[in-house]
Amino acid sequence: MTVPTTLAFCYLSLLWQREALTLSDLLRFVEEGHIPYVNAFQHFPEEMKLYGRDKGLFAIESWPDYEDIYKKMIEVAMFLDLPRFPDITEDCYLHPNVLCMKYLMEVNLPDEMYDFTCQVVKMAGIGEVDFLTFDPIAKKEKTVKYDVQAVAVIVIVLKLLFLLDDNLEWSLSAIAEEYNEENKEDKLWFDFRKWYQVMKKSFDEKKQKWEEARAKFVWKSERPLYHSSIDRSVVYKRREMVVNLQKQFSALADPAPTFAKNSPSSFQFNWTEEDPGRTCFHGHSLQGILKKRGQSLTTVNSLYWLSTQKFCKSYCKHVTTYEESNFSLSYQFVLNFFSFLLRIKTYFLHEEVSLIEKRLFKAKYSKAKKKSSSSRKMRKRK
Repeated sequence: MTVPTTLAFCYLSLLWQREALTLSDLLRFVEEGHIPYVNAFQHFPEEMKLYGRDKGLFAIESWPDYEDIYKKMIEVAMFLDLPRFPDITEDCYLHPNVLCMKYLMEVNLPDEMYDFTCQVVKMAGIGEVDFLTFDPIAKKEKTVKYDVQAVAVIVIVLKLLFLLDDNLEWSLSAIAEEYNEENKEDKLWFDFRKWYQVMKKSFDEKKQKWEEARAKFVWKSERPLYHSSIDRSVVYKRREMVVNLQKQFSALADPAPTFAKNSPSSFQFNWTEEDPGRTCFHGHSLQGILKKRGQSLTTVNSLYWLSTQKFCKSYCKHVTTYEESNFSLSYQFVLNFFSFLLRIKTYFLHEEVSLIEKRLFKAKYSKAKKKSSSSRKMRKRK
């Protein structure tokens, strides 16, 4: 069993126990050094001899990829012929309603958006127990990426409220800004432009630190691996020489600052009202983007554009394609920000958004299918 497969097995056990930990959190803990992965053999007892084939198993030179670990998790579950996992109910951390609340807090969006995410989850039918519960045998093709799904729901709600077409969101922001200037004592209206500015700054700072940490990461271990027991003495002598040279050069150079390792947390961003340097939008109102219709409230925006007009064929490995140039800058920023949060590729989140939209707007997709089929028939007749 390889190290990535072992990690997939660990996530399976967490899923079975319904622990409050997503796959993206698990992989981030690996990156932050809370879970041994790269050079994991360094934590083994001294009496354990690792050489030969073991070197190929433990010589990790890349970070774990979300898609790769997720696929391995399904393969392991099917190989072990595991039964249906414990139900994912509404009080479970992995339920989309709970995860949506968590991610709304983390990305500094208004609390009032939670009602909209719950409505999208209900209308799309992705909050049902049978849909969410992992069953390796019965649902080979219908597994759920809980964290990606929750984030995709938030993206859809942002599109429903602000359209994200590089036009309407800025118009609504101007209205909110004017209201907030004139009514400073009242509850502030949510200003998308201001949120974008605050989040972009935080996102850029966090991403730069992440990229610097990756660039400075030392892949070579303090405890070397060797091909055979004969090579052991040679390898250790070389390693000892390298360590001595490093000590001599470090004595000449300025001592590098030491940073205390933070304890693992599910939150990467924290927002409080007491922080004057960063605006917290949790308590802001959505009043500026809602209007009364009879006894209920509805959104000012009545338009919506689908992230994917046409899905790939069944034999294609991808659900759809994602070309940044085809989408608005607002949509690109939202996708890039959430993708970084989960450490996934942008197209992966775009696919999940498209799949939920397909469930949410069945009528639109069925009309598109009828139009395409009728046009084909017309061509054949000609």
